[in-house]
Amino acid sequence: MEQQGAGVIVHPRFCSPNATDMATVKKLSTRNFDITDVNGTLLFKAEWFGLLKTKRTLSDGFGSPVLTFRQKTMTLHGRTQVFRGGSMEQRDLLYTVKKSPLFQSKTLIDVYLSHNTEEERCDFRVKEFDRGCAVYVGESDVIVAQIRNENTFKSVVFGRKDKSSVTVNPNVDYAFIASLIVILDDIYSMNN
Repeated sequence: MEQQGAGVIVHPRFCSPNATDMATVKKLSTRNFDITDVNGTLLFKAEWFGLLKTKRTLSDGFGSPVLTFRQKTMTLHGRTQVFRGGSMEQRDLLYTVKKSPLFQSKTLIDVYLSHNTEEERCDFRVKEFDRGCAVYVGESDVIVAQIRNENTFKSVVFGRKDKSSVTVNPNVDYAFIASLIVILDDIYSMNN
């Protein structure tokens, strides 16, 4: 089966010929968090900016903005637009993420690449399973990444609210997958 849309989405430097394992850690006191590789090397920082904390960015380990997120208010599906770098210009729009309707209980979000302006069929979707979720190509059963929640009583007691492990399949843009984690975090933070 052809994996349309799988591969480079953000930038080729974020695609590896091998599977990429990442971990996310978020402290109790903030909605900012880090994404590291399995050796603890910082890959990304997800941070809120602006006077009212209305702008979210995903920066690389050196602090350079990779993606910027803009939540569209007053929409039926809770849309988030994701832009290249620190831009919020329409020409730099990479994809739009929509929260799935409540009646689609296992599907959390649908992703529409910028060229998919009709949004009749999603390019990617995230579905939940026991203690995690998986990222699928469109409406297929092709999984490109898995996210597992690793919260334990001990991690909560010692100040770590959320800890997840992520496995991204070979040749899949792991910055794209990291951006979906940021959006899922926003959705869950608003609902808790």
